[in-house]
Amino acid sequence: MDGSSSTAITTTTTTTTKQPQISEMFQKFALAFKTKTFEFFADEDDHEPSDVADGFSLLDSTEDFITDQKVVVIKPDRPHNLVTESPPKSPNLLPVSKSELTHKPVRKSAATNTFVNTQLAKTLISSAFATVSSFEASYLQLQTAHVPFVEENVKTADKALVSHLQRLSDFKQFYRDVCKNPDFCAAEEDFAIGSCLEHQVQENQSKLRTLETVSNRLQEEIDQKVNQVAALRKQLGELRKSNSKLSKKLSTNLNSSLDVVLTVRVFDSVLHDACRATHKFSKILIDLMKQAGWDLDLAANYVYSDIDFAKKGHNRYAFLSYVCLGMFRGFALEGFGFVENEIMCNGHNSDSEKANSSLKQLMEHVSSSPLEIISKNHNCEFSRFCERKYQELIHPTMESSIFSNLDQNEAILNSWRSLSEFYDSFVNMASSIWTLHKLAFCI
Repeated sequence: MDGSSSTAITTTTTTTTKQPQISEMFQKFALAFKTKTFEFFADEDDHEPSDVADGFSLLDSTEDFITDQKVVVIKPDRPHNLVTESPPKSPNLLPVSKSELTHKPVRKSAATNTFVNTQLAKTLISSAFATVSSFEASYLQLQTAHVPFVEENVKTADKALVSHLQRLSDFKQFYRDVCKNPDFCAAEEDFAIGSCLEHQVQENQSKLRTLETVSNRLQEEIDQKVNQVAALRKQLGELRKSNSKLSKKLSTNLNSSLDVVLTVRVFDSVLHDACRATHKFSKILIDLMKQAGWDLDLAANYVYSDIDFAKKGHNRYAFLSYVCLGMFRGFALEGFGFVENEIMCNGHNSDSEKANSSLKQLMEHVSSSPLEIISKNHNCEFSRFCERKYQELIHPTMESSIFSNLDQNEAILNSWRSLSEFYDSFVNMASSIWTLHKLAFCI
């Protein structure tokens, strides 16, 4: 220290006979705090080695501690209004010159910088999330504005999207500036980013907007479905009214109780029964072929050659077609093709006598079981129909192959009537087709 400084400090010396104990502890604390402060800022002050050297040279000075010195505390915001105190005499107090107190740069504490940086990072992250949520909500609004297309809503949503993207770009640039410039407070004042709570509120509001948009879209779809259901119900009611009127009109035109049979609904019902009976018989026939060891693919290829089936089990449709064609062959002829010079039905039967004859045969047939009819009269028209159709469908070679390879426990006769299940299914199928044929010639 120079002479003038020593003289100035010496004139303010207070003489005491004994140093208080608390003053010694305060002096040691001040010395330790100053040492730790220089160590803490060593990394930040690498570019200023002269200041650090001066600070440590002051601690390691060869000069002895000058006792009985005033400890002067300088506040950073009021450097000229110094408050001086006269502490008791201490042999360990480090002398501080006025020039050092005046020219020494005042640095912010590292804890303060870390706290501010953490708060700034949290605020930036919250703001970024809030902006992304707002962007998502605006994008959904843009999609909604396209269906149906509303030009004004599309423009508004597009402007909102652009503003949110610009906001994200500003955040990115602000973060880069803060990383480059340690004095981030000034940058924060120029770029208002708000607080974390504000951004959380904004993010929640954006999520609500998104949910509202989705809810509105779903509600519109529900309304459309409700309108479609209402229209279909109205159409169904009109169809029911129309059917009711037609039924009343048909019921008024019926001349007798027998005319009830001659309706399209009855014909459709009998046709469905014939189809079900045909499917059942075809399934039983295929099972018998399997038991006899037939190659079903080869047999199906014999019925319809060069057919590629989509699945392996689809060859059953070839046998079903074979049975249907055989049973319905001659359906348009009055005698099913078994009588010479038969009349073909063209849908308009003008011969009332033949129509009445067919109706009479139909009523007699449906009044009893087909198995009973065959058992009572083997020479009746229906029995002859069954015999001829069986001979057309089942070739003698095919019959012998199927029946000869059955289990020996079965009671096998020389006729197809020996197997009860096979026999019943064929008779029921023939009865359904024969009934359908007679009904067609009655109308």
